[in-house]
Amino acid sequence: PGLWLVGDEGVYIMSNGKLAEGARPLVVYSEQCHPLGNPDWWDYKRRHFGGDDGIEFIEAERLIPLFDRNLRVTHLNVVLTETEIALSLIAR
Repeated sequence: PGLWLVGDEGVYIMSNGKLAEGARPLVVYSEQCHPLGNPDWWDYKRRHFGGDDGIEFIEAERLIPLFDRNLRVTHLNVVLTETEIALSLIAR
């Protein structure tokens, strides 16, 4: 179990869980890389995720401890480098 970090038309996260027949997954876009919310989304995606479409898997074991210790969180911060995905939480 976990989340997919997806880069295609924008950058977003979604569950990798099995959906009921006909159901659509909940998609949560990056604030900076939402195709309807930021006219510069393509440049941001290319700079931080790469020009090609892709999926990175984030294991639930990495996420659950973050959320369990901070109930006032409003945002998940994801930082991509060439070799890793760093996760942190933000409360606004």
